[in-house]
Amino acid sequence: MKNIKYILFLLVGVLIWNACDEDDSVVYDIDGGTNLAVFEQSQQAVTRIADGTEYPVDVKMKLQGPNLSKVTGDVTVTIAAHSSSTAVEGTHYRIDNNSVTLKSDNNYLALFDGVTMLTEGIATPLATSPKLVLEVTTASGDNSVVASGKTIPVTLNYACPSELQGAYTVVVLRDGGVITPYTNVTITQTGVGTYRTSEVGHWAAATLGNTPGFTFTDVCGVIAVPQQSLVEAYGNQVQSFQPGSVDPDTGVLHIVYKISSSGWESEYDCTFTPVN
Repeated sequence: MKNIKYILFLLVGVLIWNACDEDDSVVYDIDGGTNLAVFEQSQQAVTRIADGTEYPVDVKMKLQGPNLSKVTGDVTVTIAAHSSSTAVEGTHYRIDNNSVTLKSDNNYLALFDGVTMLTEGIATPLATSPKLVLEVTTASGDNSVVASGKTIPVTLNYACPSELQGAYTVVVLRDGGVITPYTNVTITQTGVGTYRTSEVGHWAAATLGNTPGFTFTDVCGVIAVPQQSLVEAYGNQVQSFQPGSVDPDTGVLHIVYKISSSGWESEYDCTFTPVN
């Protein structure tokens, strides 16, 4: 028994010695750690039409850490563009104010609004959307709060002018065969280059209920149907598997998408013709 205790004592001693000898630069916070000023999201995208307008960019910020209840007073942090950014200052963006204050009376939540997205002189479509990578560089106001050093990539999407909302007649092919559950569709604009149809798949709108239709995007004449739940309610997934298009002369839309579930999958090839 004494031999076993002696061996265990030696093992513990070796582990402690190795931990101390491995990296003297590592600081272990016995009090439970510091608090960090961080970006609330891990990534962000901003889509705006390249029409020469300057657009504000808001980035959510917060404090996080084990001792938030001990933080007192307001905390001011500074933000900078990281060297990994592909966006070019003065061309794609401008930083007008590089600091933001996280106030105690707002639970240390804030919007950093010091960035402006520039669109003057941008010829769309771009081959690749530039990314502005922001970094929290300093924090002041409470000694328990430090800058996280973490970054957030903000993708700057430059969209072409898009006006696809309106009434359409539609021809739908389901798995290669013509179906006629509906022949008239209304397309509603829900955001910059983002739209919602009034019908989806092989069902009339009233059949499925919930949020009728499907959402699609138009990026400089290229149509895409992002993955989404059927009428935002069912487990069936709706998404495109090849790019759609907009005829610049006639306004005719060609959208191909699929609806799938664990038991079946169908492809829908749709041609939307504007009602003049």
